[in-house]
Amino acid sequence: MIAKQVQEKLAALFVLNCVLKTLPTAAWPPAAAESSPVVVLDELLRDLGNAEIRTDPDAVSLASTDFGNNVSSPTSRPAAVFYPSCAADIAALVRASSASASPFPVSARGRGHSTHGQAAAPGGVVVDMPSLGRRGAVVDRLAVSVEGRYVDAGGEQVWADVLRAALAHGLAPRSWTDYLHLTVGGTLSNAGISGQAFRHGPQISNVLELDVVTGTGEMVTCSKEKEADLFHAVLGGLGQFGIITRARIPLFPAPARARWVRLIYADAAALTRDQERLIINIDDGNRGGGDLVAGVMDYVEGSVLTDYQGLIGSWRSQPPSASFFTDADAARVAALAEKSGGVLYCLEGALYYGGAGDTSAEDADKGLELLLRELRYARGLAFVQDVSYVEFLDRVHAGELKLRAAGLWDVPHPWLNLFLPRSRILDFAAGVFHGVLRRDDRAAVGPVLVYPMNRAKWDPEMSAVLPFSGGVDEEEVFYTVAVLRSAVADGDLRRMEEQNAAVTRFCDDAGIPYVQYLPYYATQAEWAARHFGPGRWARFVQRKSKYDPKAILSRGQKIFSYPLA
Repeated sequence: MIAKQVQEKLAALFVLNCVLKTLPTAAWPPAAAESSPVVVLDELLRDLGNAEIRTDPDAVSLASTDFGNNVSSPTSRPAAVFYPSCAADIAALVRASSASASPFPVSARGRGHSTHGQAAAPGGVVVDMPSLGRRGAVVDRLAVSVEGRYVDAGGEQVWADVLRAALAHGLAPRSWTDYLHLTVGGTLSNAGISGQAFRHGPQISNVLELDVVTGTGEMVTCSKEKEADLFHAVLGGLGQFGIITRARIPLFPAPARARWVRLIYADAAALTRDQERLIINIDDGNRGGGDLVAGVMDYVEGSVLTDYQGLIGSWRSQPPSASFFTDADAARVAALAEKSGGVLYCLEGALYYGGAGDTSAEDADKGLELLLRELRYARGLAFVQDVSYVEFLDRVHAGELKLRAAGLWDVPHPWLNLFLPRSRILDFAAGVFHGVLRRDDRAAVGPVLVYPMNRAKWDPEMSAVLPFSGGVDEEEVFYTVAVLRSAVADGDLRRMEEQNAAVTRFCDDAGIPYVQYLPYYATQAEWAARHFGPGRWARFVQRKSKYDPKAILSRGQKIFSYPLA
């Protein structure tokens, strides 16, 4: 209890320090005619202690790029990069923009993992969020409360560090992204999904409280009980309503190990039938459900396997110390692929056990035995690895290191991520996996994921959009399809972008409803009609008018511009 009181007092001192740094405010802002971001920031810095601004080519160039590495227009470049020391610095920046004659865009940049310039601030200011953890904050930006079973994480913190901090106390969050080196604020501004989402929901469904800087420059603490509309707006809100500076994430007893399973399937129908058996009617504590295998796996994903083999094709999900497949295994898989027309499917899952969790190694053995007996994969093509919980969760980082060593990481990534209704997933598989993606194998460079999620685990009050038909969210299960390609040769980027357009065109022609995850559209009309739909668009606009009426935040998403229409 004493430790908790000390922590609360330190937090209060931290906030007070940040607030005091922005005072006095009477002389701020400068005259309204002075609307250049650089001029405004120069004036602002006179009243801020440790904040910094850079306009040099190196800083601006870095803030103009992202993981997609496919946006190079000079009009997307910011005028400056802002390095705050605390949330109050960011709030002062936003207020300064709001007070300008022509409010300039402000965007938060974590580790630069957007894919189509969504974190850009064209002609404005990019906020370097990692500076919050580097520039002399009064209290730790990553603090675990064992008594309260939560972690307070700065919006700039990466999930890998959140995991390490929580595991030091035998605890862990329960919903993850497949790649842990993304920031807390970044994933919560989208949704944060992976193979755990079927049971626990996306990361936005696993948040207790947020500290947010709104588009009016207010610093607000919000939750489901306090400022609930802002809380729901920001989660999945694509950065349109506020910049997340702190998130309180619930923690649970952490397992120690993962029984990692890969099962090969010859057709999409068998794969999706088994995936749905594993996830339907699952409660957080339910490992049984109405089906023998329901809830047995803690993680359920899947992928599409084509003829292409190689480092890029397998980078996403390899054990750090060994391969799933021997050369003989690969030969058997290749033989089945030839027999099946060049396309196979893989169900990837894990059973967590040991540590502080309630599942033992014996439980994992029994669960695995049940799965291998009940599921309808291609017999003889089941592969199992036993790894630590950390190795499993952070497996994509091992692939990243291999690609970096080969010079294949910092290349264009024209990714396409879609949410699709359960009722049309087999139509999509026939038309896309066996059609569009097979017509030009030169563009098939990278993993393709396909896996189901339960709609009930998503809060409809939040801003994230799920697939719907006829304006009604009607299907319990929907699918994620992620086409995660890397453009490594001349012409790859053009071919992949053309193929992405062919995928969405196929959906339109076939009448398959879809929404993009990590979305990007060129015009507001497309956002309104193709992404949100009438009812959800109206709510999104209403929230924008309330929390960012001058459209200062995240203009790189190309949803709103100033003046707000």
